[in-house]
Amino acid sequence: MSQIAKCRAGTRQPTSTHALLAAATVFISKTRLGLTSSALAPCDEMAQLHLFMGRQWLHAKRAIVNLRKGQAVGKIVKEITVAAKLGGADQAANARLFAAVEKARKQSVTRDVIERAIKKGAGIGDDRLVLEHVVFEGYAPHKVPVIVEVMTDNIQRTAPEIRVLFKRGVLGAANSNKFLFEHVGLVEAHHPETTIDLEAAAIEAGANEFEPLTHHQNDDIPEGHAGVRFLTDRTAVHSISTWLSSHGWSVVTSEIGYVAKMFPELDDTQRAEVGEFLQSLEDNDDVHRVWAAVK
Repeated sequence: MSQIAKCRAGTRQPTSTHALLAAATVFISKTRLGLTSSALAPCDEMAQLHLFMGRQWLHAKRAIVNLRKGQAVGKIVKEITVAAKLGGADQAANARLFAAVEKARKQSVTRDVIERAIKKGAGIGDDRLVLEHVVFEGYAPHKVPVIVEVMTDNIQRTAPEIRVLFKRGVLGAANSNKFLFEHVGLVEAHHPETTIDLEAAAIEAGANEFEPLTHHQNDDIPEGHAGVRFLTDRTAVHSISTWLSSHGWSVVTSEIGYVAKMFPELDDTQRAEVGEFLQSLEDNDDVHRVWAAVK
């Protein structure tokens, strides 16, 4: 019986083949280099190595989570800056800015960071921000139409990055697929009463259409709350957001965006490939919004 088999028989070891092979490789390397402890039996040494590897994976996993959280916070801060640039620094008169600030507070973004982002976007003080809004159009894998909105201070840097990301899809020319989307106002909100009449709320707020929204679809919608996405005229976003806020709703999104008119049929494998492609776009620091014809 091999040393690995003996250790698996006598001690609790990971069932993963990759983990077992990795442990064996490290154990053999340490043995060759004379780094194993003479006081430890081989199985004890391997157990320590497995424990070390488990801790290493735990640290790596935490690092990934922290990186994702940092990217998310960065996107939120940039959204505050963009909202202030487009609609001014007054949250009472800028529903998009108000929603962005609320998201930032939920992510424990400090007040100083929020205020700096608002001033930067609104052009208050010396730290003014010059951002260019650029729209890229194309297709994800399996011919899924995609519109990517970019806010960048250096389009010469951003454009090549977007072209590289689209190598797995197709990057089109301007206005190559916008006709496949409706350019509308989007307001997403939630209410603590799950039995609230969504249609009545949409009519009273002045929305054109509405659809229920769950926590799974938007994690800003708390579980156990009634969530809804209102589709509006682009000029009505602020007024509808204001009405909702004054009638017990919490607005989490208030912006102008693109909604696909049709959605290609995808199986689970294709959907996963499209999701990976869209996530790679989202991970780019200059990408502000990704709109895709996928449900």
